[in-house]
Amino acid sequence: MLHPALLSPFLIALLAACSSAPEKPANDQSAGTPQSCSQLREMTLPAAAIGLPTGGARVTATDTVAASGEGAKAIGAYCKVSGEISPVDPAAPAIRFQVDLPAQWNGKALMFGGGGYDGTIPDVAANVPAGAATQPGPLGRGYATFASDSGHQANATTSRDGSFGSNDEALRNFAGDALKKTRDAALAIVTAHYGKRPARVYFAGGSTGGREALAMASRWHSDVDGVIALYPAWNAVALNLQFGRMTQAMAQPGAYPDAAKRKLLFDAAMATCDRLDGVADGVISNVDACNARFDPATASVNGKPLRCEGGSEGGDGCLSDAQIATFKVFSTPLELPYPLASGETRYPGFNTWGTDWGTGTGSPFQAIIQTLGLGTEQPANPMPAVSGKSSPPYHSTFWDQWVRYFVTRDVNFNPLALDPLRPGQYQARVVALNGLQDVNQTDLSAFRNKGGKILIAHGTADALVSTQATRQYLGRLQKAMGQDQLEGFVRYYEIPGYGHVFGTAFNASWDSLTALEQWVEQGKAPVDQIVVDTTVVPGRSRPLCRYPAWPQYRGSGSVNEAGSFVCVVR
Repeated sequence: MLHPALLSPFLIALLAACSSAPEKPANDQSAGTPQSCSQLREMTLPAAAIGLPTGGARVTATDTVAASGEGAKAIGAYCKVSGEISPVDPAAPAIRFQVDLPAQWNGKALMFGGGGYDGTIPDVAANVPAGAATQPGPLGRGYATFASDSGHQANATTSRDGSFGSNDEALRNFAGDALKKTRDAALAIVTAHYGKRPARVYFAGGSTGGREALAMASRWHSDVDGVIALYPAWNAVALNLQFGRMTQAMAQPGAYPDAAKRKLLFDAAMATCDRLDGVADGVISNVDACNARFDPATASVNGKPLRCEGGSEGGDGCLSDAQIATFKVFSTPLELPYPLASGETRYPGFNTWGTDWGTGTGSPFQAIIQTLGLGTEQPANPMPAVSGKSSPPYHSTFWDQWVRYFVTRDVNFNPLALDPLRPGQYQARVVALNGLQDVNQTDLSAFRNKGGKILIAHGTADALVSTQATRQYLGRLQKAMGQDQLEGFVRYYEIPGYGHVFGTAFNASWDSLTALEQWVEQGKAPVDQIVVDTTVVPGRSRPLCRYPAWPQYRGSGSVNEAGSFVCVVR
């Protein structure tokens, strides 16, 4: 360790910028002489400048990017900085990251989360998940933005590549360590470029990125001022076990439903449940009533029974008993006979009825929806390859990779042979992974006490992460802290008809970033939030109801206007 007298003023500023608990007062943003984009090209950071063990960090490239776009798509000129954080274990991959530094800086920074198994750097010039389509994204608003690949570089299957899990440091980075390391390195670069620290630091992510957002608020509460978590996979291990249960159900003979059968199920659920919110508008808003009322074994579609006659395979005009049984596995919870490290013993079922599992129709994003849903190939061992338009269910590839590289660390292991409920000799490993991967801390008093805020939203038609699990997370916070404490810093909203990233019935757009800014910076808690459809019926709006409320039609007025609906709890 060098004596402070031997350090340059520039390096001292970097060390101060990266500290989770800076010695300077919070309102002292000074850090030294600003460094130009080209000057950043030679920047390095010692391991001591990062709050978790690394081999240090360095900038690998810088580029000045010209202004582009118009209106909400407009992004001013910025400096694009690429870098990498070296591992401690020489066998572990580096963490690759990117920082975008706008010429017209608003004095704040925002970190993006990833998705799936990560492995690529998110587009830090993009909007936040389900962000307002009529408002600029963070970089366009003047935020310094940054993100990383979480500490490994994915293969051709991108977000479904779990092979990094065989290395302990890479696994810890994915589980959360890369968040802290990336934040510290990126803020050093931001501080060096502008000559002062950001006044606020926010985080936004969806799915795995939603888990990462909640991890930032719980593990590194002093490093962020507010987070936006969309469809958060906070309990990744229990979700993986549910994926295993779903995969093994679909792998049974005749049990895998093709796209045509998924469309039949979707249409039958819509016919039964659409009016439960008071109007037929193509959106199932009263999802709990739908879950209670709909049964594919007795439902009809277009005047015909959904179930095939006698329950045997009858072609694409009906569902067999084996396929109905598969969907009922999706809709029911995983019940573990042992507790995870978090104390949890279950993963709730999905809102299966009215969810698009990859129907092949109804949305311009159907190719992505089908990829994130049940794909095109029945799961098997070995798992069918992901190539072009051919893909097994996303859930199944995820389970396959988790079992091979995280749990057994045996690439030749058959994931269909591991019982998610009774993993036998691997039970201790599963429990340990829950302690490592998941967001298990439920007392967020430290984050609340510093003024931190959390916005969570989740579509009720999500085929990859269940809203029931997000309710479970909220319930854990309520039990640990009490509802009165949550009022001051947590909001959770459910969006009817919205799926995972994209929606077939409703494709959501919400100005969550403005809501977060106003809550953190002005003390204005979100009220009367509106969510807008960007694709199915472009421009139609709904009130964004705070759970447990949902939007019910008032009985009059345009079904495309939020004012025609009221948030109710019943």
